[in-house]
Amino acid sequence: MSSILSLYPRYSWSGDRARFRLAVATWIVERTQDRRFPFRITIEQEGRTLLAVRAQSHWPGAGSQIFCLRETELDPAEHLEPFERVRVAHLARLGRKLSVTLDRAQRKRCEFLKIEKPFKDRPGTYEQIFFRTEQGLRAHRTSGKVELLPRGGLEVVIDSAELYPWHFPGARTTRRKLPVGDYALVEDERLVAVVERKTRENFLGNVHEIKGLHQQLAELGSYPHAAMVVEAQYADFGNPAKIGRWPASHLLRVIGEIAALHPAVPLVFAGNRKLGNVWAQRFFAGVAAAQRQSLPAFVREPVAGYDAEPADGGTDTRVRLAALRELPDAFEFALLRRQFAEVSELRLRRILNQLRAEGRLRCEGRGRAARWVRVGAQEPLPARKSE
Repeated sequence: MSSILSLYPRYSWSGDRARFRLAVATWIVERTQDRRFPFRITIEQEGRTLLAVRAQSHWPGAGSQIFCLRETELDPAEHLEPFERVRVAHLARLGRKLSVTLDRAQRKRCEFLKIEKPFKDRPGTYEQIFFRTEQGLRAHRTSGKVELLPRGGLEVVIDSAELYPWHFPGARTTRRKLPVGDYALVEDERLVAVVERKTRENFLGNVHEIKGLHQQLAELGSYPHAAMVVEAQYADFGNPAKIGRWPASHLLRVIGEIAALHPAVPLVFAGNRKLGNVWAQRFFAGVAAAQRQSLPAFVREPVAGYDAEPADGGTDTRVRLAALRELPDAFEFALLRRQFAEVSELRLRRILNQLRAEGRLRCEGRGRAARWVRVGAQEPLPARKSE
């Protein structure tokens, strides 16, 4: 049990369920008295303000973006009217942008972009911050633009044991013994990305010694960026003509096990040697571009201060678990409402109705006296009246 808690320090353990110990990050919208910027948007976690901007709207409309001002200081005397509070499901850097996902069913993804523009009448620059939603991004004319633009050459180390190595045109390549993997991207003598290369024959041979492969992939996953590239199609390992004596069902089970045990190491089925080489070069170029990308403090500081909690499926999942495991076998809606006071009644009833449609709950009675009963749960006997 202690090993599980060490992986998830934000949880305490009670019975067979994990419960939150610390406050989660919250998206807070407040109305201001400013006509030009009538909304204040903040992201707070455990008493710390990760982000604070003044916005022209609380949420961008379809295909639009909202101009914001970064808040430098809050006047304690300013009157702010509460407008919205939503749990933050995830906060991360996406290139030079701050990406935010809210824990709700609709209108949940957005981002903040900060750009520097030169003054027209004097030296220097000023910042502009734009608040955009997922729908607005999809409609934007630059939606096909990539986030990372390669700049400068690559320095690639090829393991000395590689007999017929891949080629990296335009990169500076050297050969030496790598601690793990066959190819590595190097910056300032540090290995920042590592690729393990496998032909179909290599992979089939490793199945004989699968425990050793697991150890190798575990070490590979300790690097910031890593991948295993297989010069074959996934379908090849289900084709008896290409896998020799191995049963296809066993090989596909091994591949699934590798992906499950080593989530930090993507398993890439490139198809052939040429495409595997191309994938690795593009991968290294992307990592190098990310390493060299200048990150504004507006994005860097919130991400650095954000204490990410393990993804658990969000509020809907927590409500489902409460209804199916935590509450009594037969409970009234008011009991669920008290446990999730921050969740709207409409959302709670939607989840209960979904569980009823799945055959997990049934509803008995009507109105306030109605009870939700777990299907298969044994009904308690009614209390005997005293004589």
